[in-house]
Amino acid sequence: MRFQPTDDQKALRAGMRELLARRFDRDALRAAAARPGRLDRALWRELGGAGFFALRLPQDEGGVGLGLVEAVLVFEEAGRALLPGPLVATHLAAGTVPGADTGETVVTAVDAGLVEWLEEADVVLVRGGSADTVALRSLDPLTPLHRVPGTDRPADPVAVLLTAAEQLGTAARACELAVQHARTREQFGQPIGAFQAVKHLCAGLLVRVEVARAAVYAAAVTEDRADIAAARLLADEAAVQGARDCLQVHGGMGFTWESEVHLLLKRAWVRARRGGGGAHGEELLAAELTA
Repeated sequence: MRFQPTDDQKALRAGMRELLARRFDRDALRAAAARPGRLDRALWRELGGAGFFALRLPQDEGGVGLGLVEAVLVFEEAGRALLPGPLVATHLAAGTVPGADTGETVVTAVDAGLVEWLEEADVVLVRGGSADTVALRSLDPLTPLHRVPGTDRPADPVAVLLTAAEQLGTAARACELAVQHARTREQFGQPIGAFQAVKHLCAGLLVRVEVARAAVYAAAVTEDRADIAAARLLADEAAVQGARDCLQVHGGMGFTWESEVHLLLKRAWVRARRGGGGAHGEELLAAELTA
């Protein structure tokens, strides 16, 4: 089998990248980071109009009628652009919560005891626990967080996989930025990419991205819980370690507010706390493999 996206899937991915490059470029990213906690409703509705949230909703219900593979491709692009907002929750609510499919309604959900974008959301999905919330100081300026005590909401496998797709996109962007900087930044009269230590960092970035991409795409095809757990673990590692290595390649300038690199790392850290990752994913995978 030739395990490659079809021409239609490539066109879908290219279209999403073009939309985000036009509506949420690097300048817009920095502007959003400078005003944390505010969601761009116009962009949210534009995403809805492009079918982002209704992608898997059947056509007879007003959706696009595509599948999980296509959803993974567009969420990968969202992760690459560091697109803010409760994307996964709103996508999963399409067809259930009125207005979620068109982007008119912003939906968030309690996940692993945390809820993202609570104050900007129109609908909050919660199962069990307390209605009280505790505001947290989020590491990522583009992901405001609240803690909901006592909640117990099992991780939805689709949500786990879409988070993995976002992490994959972030990891790929970190790899792009590291290679670009290694080619253009010069020390001792030559690009820093000529030095072995930097070469090894960039090579490690690429390996982790491609391994995670193969796992995420395969899990989107099989929809198997064990495959999804493995994909999430690999994608989390690729995003977090990849952003850390990208920061190393950039040196001190990677920590500056004007740089995109620290935002990649912060978003990867916050996403990794969502349900289905970390110890939960390891335990699920171990149970599936030993069953």
